[in-house]
Amino acid sequence: MSSAPANTLQDLRYPVGRYAAPEVIDRPTRTAWIEVLEALPANMRHAVAHLNESRLDTPYRPDGWTVRQVVHHVADSHLNSYIRFRLALTETAPAIKPYDEAAWAELADARTSPPDISLNLLEALHARWTMLLHAMSDEEFGRTVRHPELGEVRLDWMLGLYSWHSRHHVAHITSLRSRQGW
Repeated sequence: MSSAPANTLQDLRYPVGRYAAPEVIDRPTRTAWIEVLEALPANMRHAVAHLNESRLDTPYRPDGWTVRQVVHHVADSHLNSYIRFRLALTETAPAIKPYDEAAWAELADARTSPPDISLNLLEALHARWTMLLHAMSDEEFGRTVRHPELGEVRLDWMLGLYSWHSRHHVAHITSLRSRQGW
């Protein structure tokens, strides 16, 4: 275990704070969240620009994932979210299957493949996903999925979560770069 103070580890782990949805999620809030998702591929690409292999394989915090793993994790996570949105829009409160994010991050492709693979994937994925999100009605944002740990979750809440998730992981990399003087 690391010897860094707990508050420092907490700051490193949650550089933009924890996700907290507002009590009311209105159209302007959703629009702002969609804009974050639209910007994610460019923001992530900028965050990792000009990092050499050694820096890509540096953990963003003690006992944390490497920069490379973070990039691949975001692609994995957002692929899952996109599918969950599509399921919720075509089925009534579908049950969704969680996955072991930590185990996925340890698979060979997440540990060793070039970030460009997932950066390219994020560009295509977010183009499709945000097109879908812009077309959704207020009623559709009220549709739900059933998560085994969270219970019934609305799509507007999930949109906020993935907007936060985008900022959260970009900040992992940019704050590491800042701390290291990269």
